[in-house]
Amino acid sequence: MATSARTEVPGGKPQFPPFNKETFASQLVWFAIAFVALYLIISKLAIPRIGGIMAARSGQIEGDLAEANRLKAQSDAAIAAYEKALADARGRAQTLAAETRERLNAEAEVRRKKLEAELAEKLLAAEKTIAATKLAAMSNVRTIAAETTAAIVERLIGSTPAPAVVDAAVADVLKR
Repeated sequence: MATSARTEVPGGKPQFPPFNKETFASQLVWFAIAFVALYLIISKLAIPRIGGIMAARSGQIEGDLAEANRLKAQSDAAIAAYEKALADARGRAQTLAAETRERLNAEAEVRRKKLEAELAEKLLAAEKTIAATKLAAMSNVRTIAAETTAAIVERLIGSTPAPAVVDAAVADVLKR
């Protein structure tokens, strides 16, 4: 009988090779050799390269974080300088506004006093004019009253009264 390369189970189906008793020991040896070879390749080549890549990445990340912190500190300093400059500018603007307000108030006060003085002079001149006009009118009132009285008496009694009598009567009435 000739032997065949296949292993058959008495039922007619071939047995799964790893579970075959005849080839199990040789498969185990080749598994150990492959495992050791693969372990040596990974431990000598792959792991150092992966470790180098990880170290480079962590160094890059640390460098980027340091650069980000440096830039953040720089931007914080710039923001602080900007806020200080803004506060200084506001302070200067408020000081300038206060100075301008005080200067304008002082100028307005000077103009107000000057205008009040001019108005006081004009009022005094107007009062003098009014007093002179009143005095002139009052002197004319006496004359007008005397003439009117003489005209009324003449009309009532038909004869013209003496000017001294009319003047005395008007003076008497004006005294009251």
